[in-house]
Amino acid sequence: MTVSWLDRAVAVISPVAATKRALARQAFDGLARGYDGASKGRRTDGWRTAGTSADTEVGMASTLLRDRMRDLVRNNPHAAKAVSVLVNNIIGAGIMPRAVSGNEELDKAVNKLWGQWSRQCDADGQLDFYGLQTLICREMVEAGEVLVRRRMRKTSDGLNVPMQLQILEADFLDATRNGETAGKDRLVQGVQFDGIGRRKAYWIHESHPGDAFGAIQGGFISKAISAADIVHVYEKQRVQVRGVPWGAPVIRSLRDLDDYEVAEIVRKKTEACVTAIVFGDDETQQGVAPAVTDADGKRVEQFEPGLIAYARGGKDIKFNQPAATGGYAEYKRASLHTVSAGFRVPYELLTGDLSQVNYSSIRAGLVEFRRMIDAVQWQLFIPMLCQPVWNWFVEAAWVAGHIPEPVVPVEWSPPKFEAVDPMKDAMADLLSIRSGTMTLAEAIARQGRNPDAVLTEIANMNAKLDAAGIVLDSDPRRVTKTGSAQTTDAFAATDTTD
Repeated sequence: MTVSWLDRAVAVISPVAATKRALARQAFDGLARGYDGASKGRRTDGWRTAGTSADTEVGMASTLLRDRMRDLVRNNPHAAKAVSVLVNNIIGAGIMPRAVSGNEELDKAVNKLWGQWSRQCDADGQLDFYGLQTLICREMVEAGEVLVRRRMRKTSDGLNVPMQLQILEADFLDATRNGETAGKDRLVQGVQFDGIGRRKAYWIHESHPGDAFGAIQGGFISKAISAADIVHVYEKQRVQVRGVPWGAPVIRSLRDLDDYEVAEIVRKKTEACVTAIVFGDDETQQGVAPAVTDADGKRVEQFEPGLIAYARGGKDIKFNQPAATGGYAEYKRASLHTVSAGFRVPYELLTGDLSQVNYSSIRAGLVEFRRMIDAVQWQLFIPMLCQPVWNWFVEAAWVAGHIPEPVVPVEWSPPKFEAVDPMKDAMADLLSIRSGTMTLAEAIARQGRNPDAVLTEIANMNAKLDAAGIVLDSDPRRVTKTGSAQTTDAFAATDTTD
């Protein structure tokens, strides 16, 4: 351990303090050496690791990240596919609600009212609620965040529940609003917080700043909208106010892959253009560059398919032999593995390439992917979007006098995952129900359906079959699992009527 001049000076005045300083420095050096990632030297030269906050990092990069990711999704098929895979798995046909207040009549009324409102909820008048879910999820993945604004309507507008939803891209949020307000509220990239850190308002542009007529229509003017009327959907990776595109870690990788493919295509096209070159028989002319001229005797500086170039005094012809592109497939496969990891999508789903998987490996890969999707649905999308929208809907329905209570509990049913082996998955659900580890309602909800609606359909169909005297092999009341008819006593045992 090296003793500095400062340590010696301190030791003259207080040997005890100097000893503590030396021991503390020795302990710190040992701790730093214990983590290779914290070491300094030639291997880590140029590794810049700023200790800035998440909001500082997002504030400096979010706009450029968002624009670049949108460009990639528009023009790069792999980026477009990654976004589609995530949206299709998170939303599918839609994350559906079911009122569960315990009051059967109230639940039926609320569910019926929701069914009607969900078809009219789009302020743009084009999508239903589940179509809006898909759009919102796509914006969240592609742009990193999205805003949903509650729009209250008049009774004269003809809506059964006087409320609609307006989708706003992240660009509408005024990121230049930072600092403190006159009332000592804190502003962070367009989001206003009160004194205890609650979201109080969002500063929203009157029109999209990137619109061709945005400046004329107030695209650079923003005003505060109450946070009670805004839902902000994004993934929190740190304690941050705004989100970033999900593919941010591989934006540069996607761009590099694009550039590599373009270079390969240009190279192969160039090689294919030159069919043959005619050289002279004199050794001194072997190095003479081919001279191709047009009808006016001017040199042609452009390749064409099937081109035959003549050197001066050329007599011997040599045909072009394009070189094989070695390692192209391996490089692209490795690059796409990197892209799939960045988007958190299995390579097979990103590319459709199933040449290197079997049943067990693809199933194991899908299990981890579905666990991630499950977490996104229940920890992000449902609490950030679905539950607030449900609360808005119930409140608006209560204010309109359609329901007697302003709060109605709800259960959400995400879309089911398609089974890799339907028979095995069905048998697993059956065993879980019979063993008591899963209820029938839970099994039905996992299929993306309303358990009450399904049981009502089953009861109605059974009543029709009984009235018509029809016995189906699929009716467990009358036919056993092995296909034999149930005995009269066994069937009567299930009849609870007097």
